[in-house]
Amino acid sequence: MTIAISQTDRLGANPFVVEGPIVSGSGIPGPNFALGAVAGGDRESEWVYCQLVLAAQTTLQPGQWFQWTRDYVASLLTTAGAVVGQRCGVFSGAAQPPTLTGGPVGAVTLAAGTYYLWLQRNGQAPAQVASATAALVVAETTTTAGQASAPASATVGTKAIANVNFAAANQTFTATTVNGSSLLTGLAGLNAGSGPFIGAAVAGTGIAGGTTIAGITYSPNGVIQSITLSANATANGTAITITATGVLEATLMRPFLSKVN
Repeated sequence: MTIAISQTDRLGANPFVVEGPIVSGSGIPGPNFALGAVAGGDRESEWVYCQLVLAAQTTLQPGQWFQWTRDYVASLLTTAGAVVGQRCGVFSGAAQPPTLTGGPVGAVTLAAGTYYLWLQRNGQAPAQVASATAALVVAETTTTAGQASAPASATVGTKAIANVNFAAANQTFTATTVNGSSLLTGLAGLNAGSGPFIGAAVAGTGIAGGTTIAGITYSPNGVIQSITLSANATANGTAITITATGVLEATLMRPFLSKVN
């Protein structure tokens, strides 16, 4: 059985760093919290403190899906490795930079070793999605580690992810582009906390194919001020419609792996 002890309130974007690698005898303490500890924030958000053991260098991206055991040992979610009944959630960022204009750090590359990190299980969060259709309520695993899918109907052989839905199949907003610059400014049509997110693929006039979001700058109150792309724009444009896919806003309601499709 479990007992109620404490819950930490943390407001805004997840500010926790990834702890590790933890090496026995190094003097670096870990874990710093009890495994399974829960931290809460705004928009009904909740994070769970888990252990992550990496056999090789791994890059964690916002929105990657993880599952964890009853002992709170986490692993990147794949169809092959998914265990029905285990809880799951997403990695929603590594740290909060100590700057007034900083937003949540996106990716973090980790060497092989043992780490401890916070995984989001409730509230609005970035979620990596291979494809999304009008259904938006059918979530399932894929063969790609850390990536889910939201098809119109379940795919045979995948594992169903219960208690998650998506706001839309993509996100659109407008921006100003400058030929030869990777910066999008003059943003409109965005809501604080709802994306777009680092790692999302973007398309629009003057945006090269395969371009993704590499960085985001926020104001002190969490409004997106500018977006840095992975490639420079190829044309000047004002109020250009940009479509973001691949990392979408999800509403998590303590998801778990419910069955084999």
